Formats: sequence, C-alpha cells, structure tokens
Amino acid sequence: MIQQATFLFISGAEITVILFIVVMVFGADKIPEIARGLGKGMKTLKNATNDIKHEITKSAEKHGIDTDVTKNIKEEIDKVKDEFEDFTGSVSRKL
Repeated sequence: MIQQATFLFISGAEITVILFIVVMVFGADKIPEIARGLGKGMKTLKNATNDIKHEITKSAEKHGIDTDVTKNIKEEIDKVKDEFEDFTGSVSRKL
C-alpha cells in the first residue's frame, strides 16, 4: 500500500489545481509579492502572539501566580516520551 503525502487533508493533485488557479487569477509576476505579504503578515501575527504571551507571563509573575507548573508538566511528558522511545526503540514497524 502506497501512502501519499497530504497537507491539511489535501492531496498533491488538489494542491496543483489550486496553484494553477492562483497563477491564472493573479498572474505569475504577482505571486512573489503575494507570498511576501503573507510572510510579513504571519511574522506580525507571530510577534503579536509572543508579545501577548510575554505580557501574560509577566503579569502572572507580578501577581504571584506560579508559571512553572507548565514547565514541570512538560518535563514529565518528555521523560515519559523518552522512556517510551527507549522501550520501543528495538521495535520497528513497516507500513
């Protein structure tokens, strides 16, 4: 059985059709400009999200709320993942 790579449940053929339609609508010369604009928008969104996270963390620390709880949980999850990988390391599955 051959598995095809999918991105957000869209197959390669569907991505090709979408790209073809984008080229037909906007033209090949506008695509880099559109991609640049999308990249800048995503960067701005990421920066805004990081700023909000930083402000929430700073405010929580200012009011004495323990923010290390998530770090402890993440460390425990990482330990379990490592132990699971050690346990299943010798077993390999073939699809």
